[in-house]
Amino acid sequence: MNSPSQTTPSPETSAGDIQQETVLVLDFGSQTAQLIARRVRDQNVFCQLVRHDLSAERIKELAPKGLILSGGPASVYAENAPQVDPEIFNLGIPVLGICYGMQAECRAMGCEVKPSQSREFGHTEMTCDADDPLFRGLPENFTVWMSHGDRVENLDESFVVLAETDDCPNAAIKHKDRPIYGLQFHPEVTHTQHGEHLLGNFIRNICGCEGSWKISSFIEQEVDSIRERVGQSRVICGLSGGVDSSVTAALLYKALGSQLTCIFVDNGLLRKGEREQVEYEFGEHFKTDLHVVDARDRFLEALAGVTDPQKKRKIIGKTFIDVFKDESAGIENAHFLAQGTLYPDVIESGANPDGPAATIKYHHNVGGLPEQLGFELIEPMRMLFKDEVRLMGHELGLPEKLIWRHPFPGPGLAVRCLGEITHDRLETLREADAVLIEELYDSDYYHKVQQAFAVLLPLQTVGVMGDARTYEDVIAIRSVDTDNFMTADWSRLPYDLLQRVSTRIINSVRGVNRVVYDISSKPPSTIEWE
Repeated sequence: MNSPSQTTPSPETSAGDIQQETVLVLDFGSQTAQLIARRVRDQNVFCQLVRHDLSAERIKELAPKGLILSGGPASVYAENAPQVDPEIFNLGIPVLGICYGMQAECRAMGCEVKPSQSREFGHTEMTCDADDPLFRGLPENFTVWMSHGDRVENLDESFVVLAETDDCPNAAIKHKDRPIYGLQFHPEVTHTQHGEHLLGNFIRNICGCEGSWKISSFIEQEVDSIRERVGQSRVICGLSGGVDSSVTAALLYKALGSQLTCIFVDNGLLRKGEREQVEYEFGEHFKTDLHVVDARDRFLEALAGVTDPQKKRKIIGKTFIDVFKDESAGIENAHFLAQGTLYPDVIESGANPDGPAATIKYHHNVGGLPEQLGFELIEPMRMLFKDEVRLMGHELGLPEKLIWRHPFPGPGLAVRCLGEITHDRLETLREADAVLIEELYDSDYYHKVQQAFAVLLPLQTVGVMGDARTYEDVIAIRSVDTDNFMTADWSRLPYDLLQRVSTRIINSVRGVNRVVYDISSKPPSTIEWE
């Protein structure tokens, strides 16, 4: 992705004071709303998700350069369907409605929306007016991704048609006098040809954005903000070994140097070599005040006999808080706790009053810890997406191997060790996972897939090794391709690579006699197994 510039707000900052060049996405419940925001940021323009019913008065305060109305699962004429404040169309701010957003836009402006006689789902050939600023530089005919059962039937005379398909005569429209546009298709998904170019045209040609949002500027401004807020106090950062917490620690070290203390809790649920890597990068490379807590026995005792995945998560979270409190108690002048919270976490937790409604999500940041410690919370990356965090890692000098590590769940191997968690079962899983990752690196496939890992199943199967009959464990291999993690497809890894992985695991990992490959996509499956 292109480098993003301007800063993001701290929790205390008013959203209206954040950006000079911002686009807001009004979220109507679309699964791709976050993807729209990411596509806008790909254009070097800052973008935030907000509530679909945010008032025109509040939007005027935020002063965005443009508004995008997302898609959604509802029908605009259904009872209790989400609607938009019609006054936003009188603000003079450019608006782009996408799918449901277009329908809500048109209905609010007096047009008629009806169920379509021929519903469109999937790839569709479209013809557009290539002379319009929205389609400038695009061919007259290209493929788009449709996903709708309703459509705008009767346009008000103030609208003109910009594009059509065989089944949708109003595939793209615009207002004659105002900078208001609508698309019945989804330009944000990769299935739509030239979708990124089209969104870029809206952002630059219609909204007038210059595209000056850069990650280097973010770092400089966030460093100044952290120094001003912290003063002479000490900040504690919880390191997990993953990308988010590592980049957070590197940013804090740049801002505070010796005022930063990092706590790394070895819970016994880590990947092979993870503790050693953290000790080197943050104890030797960055020279931080690093506290490594060996709490392996404590976690395993707490998890003994537990098989329910949600109970595992809760036990791990509570035990982590207890261990962290014990270790932080001896650190003088500490008043702040830093966490690697990202923008999707903020969206899904409902932490922003202007943001979309919360959904329940258990993630790696431990809720309640700042309050229990009596600390103020610092979340310097709370407005960034994952790819932007990786860019920051580059700027801060973190090694490539750490920056591009595949995602790892907060509860660690506990969610990949199905069934009871024991020291021996964790060792089996850890070794099998290490074999998989090593083979992916050796075959140059690690960076071609977005997430890959091993899962230890809670069952055993019959096998034959040598002349002996065995009854041993099963390892499942999971690898996915995705550009957003909201949807994912299973990776088409070469058969010879899968064969090497299977052979090595069975030959070198004691207690395993079978390896299987997960070929399910998300949806309907999730990426993780628990």
